[in-house]
Amino acid sequence: MQIIRRLEVLREALDQFTHAGEGVALVPTMGALHAGHMALVDAARRRAPRVVVSIFVNPKQFGPTEDLARYPRREAADAQMLSEAGVDILWAPEVEEMYPAGFATNVSVAGVSDVLDGAHRPGHFDGVATVVGKLFGQVGPAVALFGEKDFQQLAVIRRMTADLNLAVEIVGVPTQREDDGLALSSRNIYLDETERARAVALPRALGEAKRGIERGDDPATALSAAVAMLTRAGFDTDYVTLVDAETLTAPTGGRPARLLAAARIGTTRLIDNIAVTFD
Repeated sequence: MQIIRRLEVLREALDQFTHAGEGVALVPTMGALHAGHMALVDAARRRAPRVVVSIFVNPKQFGPTEDLARYPRREAADAQMLSEAGVDILWAPEVEEMYPAGFATNVSVAGVSDVLDGAHRPGHFDGVATVVGKLFGQVGPAVALFGEKDFQQLAVIRRMTADLNLAVEIVGVPTQREDDGLALSSRNIYLDETERARAVALPRALGEAKRGIERGDDPATALSAAVAMLTRAGFDTDYVTLVDAETLTAPTGGRPARLLAAARIGTTRLIDNIAVTFD
């Protein structure tokens, strides 16, 4: 596996794939890799002969009070995992390479970026869309894979890709979970033992709400019960909501829906989501 930090070197390596007629699958990450990321890599290897994984802790998607400085960074261990998984290129640029002096462009996706995490983290999805747009331009993938755990992020990227007519297939990969149901996340390492034990209330609350809604309970009642369950577990809830799976607006009959939640336990903010099926 090549570890590349300079754009001109990346382009030289990618040119070799192009000349050989080999398409590329891209897995964008911020590192601190876990089994959820490796599921993306496994899916990528099934979809293209060459796989590029990026590791870039993107400062543009962190707010001024968020955890940029302490976000986990462990490139050596990540690189070992990726090499063993058969990844071809690890693209690991420095901030100055991704955002050189004079950088002045911002990608903003209205609508799906404005609600939920977009409302609680102003500017976050502008940072996501900008860096993903740059990665698409740098790597030129035929397909890019993203985890469904970050469901709103996936919706933003799909909207951006469609709106800009980008020739990239966007694939969502199901959320990977611990045995007790907690969604895998790089931020789980922030949880102490007590918080980790309580954190399982998040997927359980969503599961209870899903079952209630699918059996015909009033959605507002089911969502209120989920918030109460999270409060009892020690969470401070930002939102638990039911939305249309594509637009993230109010669900309508006959279209896929999604339950999404974000809540903080201790100093750690966790997100999760689950599909809801209506008869």
